[in-house]
Amino acid sequence: MTKAILTCALNGVLTDPTQHPVPVTPEQCAASAREAMDAGAAVIHIHFRQQEAGKGHLPSWDPAVATEIVDAIRASCPGILINATTGVVGPDYSGALDCVRALKPEIAACNAGSLNYLKLRSNGDWAWPPMVFENTPAKIQDHLDVMSQTNTLPEFECFDTGIVRSVAMYVKNGMTDRAQYNLVMGVASGMPVSPDLLEFLMPYILDGSSWQATLIGREEIWSTHQKAADLGGMLRTGVEDTFYLPDGSKTRSNGELIEALATCAENAGRGIASPEEARQMLGIL
Repeated sequence: MTKAILTCALNGVLTDPTQHPVPVTPEQCAASAREAMDAGAAVIHIHFRQQEAGKGHLPSWDPAVATEIVDAIRASCPGILINATTGVVGPDYSGALDCVRALKPEIAACNAGSLNYLKLRSNGDWAWPPMVFENTPAKIQDHLDVMSQTNTLPEFECFDTGIVRSVAMYVKNGMTDRAQYNLVMGVASGMPVSPDLLEFLMPYILDGSSWQATLIGREEIWSTHQKAADLGGMLRTGVEDTFYLPDGSKTRSNGELIEALATCAENAGRGIASPEEARQMLGIL
């Protein structure tokens, strides 16, 4: 098997940094990214948050904020690959595209299909008003066009099985010439976290394409990470996705989660790819 490329999902969005170990400022993001890199991460997936006091849980699409954060990470982690978010709910996604233009990241998320984004409280009430996370082919094409201009590898975020299958259509249609998949499991109205489902999806991944699984929450997280390692995928975790280590305890940092992820790769008999090796494996020059 090839070496495993480890991605650290550094912070995500909306999680309150006053309650959880989520980095927000450039200095915090750089320090957490360095800890993850030292534990084996070759890729840092990053969300950008507002920097004003009391607003660190909110997203920012200011290219200046994004650039300051990424510059700090690159200075702290020479050679690391940046994977930038583009996830916007609502019709105006120009800020996400502006950030890709400014950063020219090696990789960027490209949400590959629409989803009813739902979650229930224990009493059956909606956790938030039901919404549609809309990602039409036209919106996807806009993202792919900008990523082509910046020489950025699109990573297709797939929240359900039909979205996984759609990626092959984008390639066949000529919207893009290659696919990298991120199989997102654990959103309440999307695919569940399941090692069996992960294996079921393998025939729907285009031959020669790299893939990884984002596993959100707590249940079956680590058994599914192990299945991803056994199947030869890239591996991803971080405080964006989970706060829980394999023994059920809460993590204190991204570094602890990446250490546990590296153990999954080692259990599968795989080495850990350095950032330079990851670039070669993904065809990023």
